[in-house]
Amino acid sequence: MRNAYLIAAAGLLAAGAWVMYRRQQEAVDAEEGGSDWESDTWTDVESASNTVTQGAAEVIDSLTGGSMKLSNMSRVTAADLNHPNVRALLRVIRRGEGTVDEAGYRRIFGGQLFEGFADHPRIAVTKTMRNGKRITSTAAGAYQFLSSTWDETARIMGLRGFSPANQDLGAVGRIAARNALEDIKAGRFEVAVKKIAWEWASMPGSPYGQPVISMDTARAVYVEAGGSSY
Repeated sequence: MRNAYLIAAAGLLAAGAWVMYRRQQEAVDAEEGGSDWESDTWTDVESASNTVTQGAAEVIDSLTGGSMKLSNMSRVTAADLNHPNVRALLRVIRRGEGTVDEAGYRRIFGGQLFEGFADHPRIAVTKTMRNGKRITSTAAGAYQFLSSTWDETARIMGLRGFSPANQDLGAVGRIAARNALEDIKAGRFEVAVKKIAWEWASMPGSPYGQPVISMDTARAVYVEAGGSSY
């Protein structure tokens, strides 16, 4: 089973690497004033790559028993993002990650800001936490995506660029991957928070040993942002 997981993951990475290579090549061709890569051929290759990526995600889903369902990300819609409970939960995540201000979309781990949203900044920063633990991380943006997590999310969801809108959508994708999207839409706040604590280390109940916000704080932020629960 472990070998099957590795094969699926390798397929996921290979598909993404090919797409990234072709996009980089397109940028070079554009600067040089032309390209011999036919646009319809590129569309076919990208479509095929997306199919492989989605297939690999579904294989990984089956091997994890559904506790981490990556393929859920591909089904996230604008309606999911705009649901008031979802928007409120995003606010909670940003409160925990220390990115609730507008500049949070440009913040990297440690507090510095990056310039431009063309891609994840991919800057590794080492920081000593309040508990004395030293952590090196590439976390960036309003939801502090690791570069590897962002690459996975962008491939499955078809996101291009690290814009604030894409960061929001990608965060909803990760909520869905943790099987918490329907919970939060239905108002099952604590259930949803406990699930996404495996995704965001700052959430109440996170198992990663980093500083977290309390459930009371999370709920207060959620309610203030317009979220409802039972």
